[in-house]
Amino acid sequence: MPRGRFRPRANRCNVPAMSAAADALTQQFLTWVAEAPRSYADADAWRRSCPHFAIWEDAISDGLVRFENGGTREQSRLTLTAEGRKRLVQK
Repeated sequence: MPRGRFRPRANRCNVPAMSAAADALTQQFLTWVAEAPRSYADADAWRRSCPHFAIWEDAISDGLVRFENGGTREQSRLTLTAEGRKRLVQK
């Protein structure tokens, strides 16, 4: 290819690195949930702090956390499930 011409670069998407980053964020989220009782508003604030990551939603869909219904949104508590506690201990 002639000098000075645009050369496409290989795809820089590093899946293992992205997976490791997501795993680290999930671990951070699980640790945060385990530290103290968390309300729905607390969890929503955590989610909104970085809306590009679906860690909160993934943790729910993966069965790592769940909301214990307290009757109102403010009374509901985010808790670790048995699977979430197991994942937290593994790391």
